[in-house]
Amino acid sequence: MNEAPKNENTANETPLEDAPTHEALWEVNAMAAAMHARPLGDLPATISGLSIDTRTLSPGDAFFAIQGDRFDGHDFLTAATKAGAALHVVSEQKLPALGRVQSPLLVVDDVLKAMSRLAEAARARSKATIVAVTGSVGKTTTKEALRHGLSAEGSVHASAASFNNHWGVPLSLARLPRDARFAIFEIGMNHPGEIRPLVKLVRPHMAIITLIAAAHLGHFRDLDEIAEAKAEIFEGLVADGTAILNADDPRCGPLATMARKAGVTGIRTFGETVGADYRLLSFEPAGDGAVMEAVIDGETVRVELASRGRHMAQNILAVLGAASLAGADVHRVAAALKDWRAVKGRGGRDRLPMPAGGHIELIDESYNANPASMRAALDVLATTQPGEGGRRIAVLGDMLELGDSARDLHAGLIEPIEAAGADIVFLAGEEMKALDDVLESRVKREWHENPGELLDSLLKTIRTGDVVMIKASKSIGFSPLVDKLLALYPPTAATTDAPGTPAGDAQSPAPSPADDIDPAGAAT
Repeated sequence: MNEAPKNENTANETPLEDAPTHEALWEVNAMAAAMHARPLGDLPATISGLSIDTRTLSPGDAFFAIQGDRFDGHDFLTAATKAGAALHVVSEQKLPALGRVQSPLLVVDDVLKAMSRLAEAARARSKATIVAVTGSVGKTTTKEALRHGLSAEGSVHASAASFNNHWGVPLSLARLPRDARFAIFEIGMNHPGEIRPLVKLVRPHMAIITLIAAAHLGHFRDLDEIAEAKAEIFEGLVADGTAILNADDPRCGPLATMARKAGVTGIRTFGETVGADYRLLSFEPAGDGAVMEAVIDGETVRVELASRGRHMAQNILAVLGAASLAGADVHRVAAALKDWRAVKGRGGRDRLPMPAGGHIELIDESYNANPASMRAALDVLATTQPGEGGRRIAVLGDMLELGDSARDLHAGLIEPIEAAGADIVFLAGEEMKALDDVLESRVKREWHENPGELLDSLLKTIRTGDVVMIKASKSIGFSPLVDKLLALYPPTAATTDAPGTPAGDAQSPAPSPADDIDPAGAAT
């Protein structure tokens, strides 16, 4: 089996990433020097990309044999060679067992550490304007919107999917092309101290904190402690760098104070709050999407969006503010966002044709969930009008890592469920029993022990005109529910809301627990 290392606590995903646009990403001599590597064999002059997964390795890539919790990349060197790897980066300690490998090698003390050294070299040679994004919600969505919007102004490199942890950030940075104009990196955590070393690698010109919310609350005392962990991102800002904070977040003030303590003098804010530097003027649903107007540096900017979720406005304000600070034409960036779509599992929408005619509307929020992202997803459900005879159906699974607050936070979803006008609620997971209890006699609902049982009942229930929104923490396993619906009722090209990012050249292990969750279902 030709799999790369995976973390046992996470599920697989197919990430999206910008495909290589240059024949040579690295000259091998420079790469070896940066990694302190010992060359063995007939090495090529250049490599075209970096991979840690043989399943999606492209010919000409360098394969990094990373040691994971469950898999060791050194076990897949033969598969990497067959896939066209130009060379392998391997550990000195593993070398005695690699006698049969005839491919060119770069031998290093530790493969992950060597990749981090290569990331440092990539940062040192880059002249790109670099943005780092963190936050409990909205991070992946903001990163992807930045990628799409800034592409109207020049070449953009961005981390794939939610590659935001101790291997994802170095890999993404090491893949940074020399001549990219912009680079966007997502940085995540679920424990204190995890952002600090990553942001010091990236050294961004701007650091966005989208929002502080109850993601991974089980690992923290309270939201203030989460804010302190997120504020580590300020420590890596370059001199004269800028912190971009959510003015509508109650912890905006404390975050600004922490930024100043870290030596940050440039602080900008976004939101609806009077006095925000990048301020939302209006947000109105329009057709299948929405139209928003904002004031960015004294100019009114109009943005047409494919999503109806009001939470998207916060993300887009941060995008426009960062674009302005980067010297981009904000109106061109705003125009480009008209074509941007949420990606699979993070708010992607499909119209699924039904056998009897008509369709159902599927809102895929299956990638992850916390209380803030649940509320945002239910708001999207509320603003989506069912077809004739249709109903609003919420399919919800457990929100994990909430600690002692789990029961109350699950039960607290009754308010946004009722506000969304949900006609039927399907629930799965032990934690969702708390919500099942409070929904009794108030909203038609079904609780199931697992997603498989839920799916059987859901398939018997749905009918033409329904709007179905699916959301849960990633490891609950709700993405197969979406896949099953798509397989049973395949959407045509005209009825699907396709991802707004290009397919990538590399599939890697799913993000580690150093994740946060965004309102579109993304990991942080």
